[in-house]
Amino acid sequence: MSKAYSLFEGSFSVDTSKKFIPFDPEKDNPKSRPGSIFVYVHPFLIDSPEGLIVCDTGLGHYGDTGKLMIVEKIEELGFSAADVKYVLMSHLHKDHASGMADVKSGQVTFPNAVYVIQEKEWENTVKDKKDEVLNEIWSLVEDKADIQFVHGDGQINGNIHYNLSGGHTKYHQVFHIYTDDSHYFFGGDVLPEPEQLFVNFVAKYDFDGKLARALRQEYWKEGAPEKWKFLFYHSKNIAIGVSQEKSDGEYILIEAE
Repeated sequence: MSKAYSLFEGSFSVDTSKKFIPFDPEKDNPKSRPGSIFVYVHPFLIDSPEGLIVCDTGLGHYGDTGKLMIVEKIEELGFSAADVKYVLMSHLHKDHASGMADVKSGQVTFPNAVYVIQEKEWENTVKDKKDEVLNEIWSLVEDKADIQFVHGDGQINGNIHYNLSGGHTKYHQVFHIYTDDSHYFFGGDVLPEPEQLFVNFVAKYDFDGKLARALRQEYWKEGAPEKWKFLFYHSKNIAIGVSQEKSDGEYILIEAE
């Protein structure tokens, strides 16, 4: 039996400085953070017959033990970062990619994993030298990670399929992970929140908002009848969801078991 887990890193406010400041919606007043957007961060771990799979790597924040938070979360589930076999990167924005390497130790976070990255996404991102921490991460990954650069659409070992979606970034990719009992879909920031399945809008933060909107509609139209398990990276409620058919033949989203 396969199982997917949210490796929830917390909720944050982000303003024009692009810094992720912890935000507790039960205690903090949004009005105290003018000009901010509020985001939740959920990397994912899938325990599959093919091995452990990580979907995006979070903010690279450190937890109470001094380890990367994503590593702490994995260990709390009874696994080890060294056991991860694949790291699937939808794109390389800092809130998705900063946990790829541990700058304190000078090592990649998942030393025995294959990092699956669209090569043109990598090339476009590494050109940006504005963030010193990200530059360290890119160097560590380039020097020490087992990177599998991919192009367009394809498959990894038959169970992991990747599709060049575009939309959020020019070379953003999404993943279908097939196990013995489930079809997981990770849409990265093309499908970051469940609400976006049911609201018809174009996001200003997307490279091509109209394409991202069309893709969201396409994924739900195909995935709802087939009972895909949707992984929502920025969800504030349902992180792992599946469809439920109503009496009128329409589908709603519920939390996956």
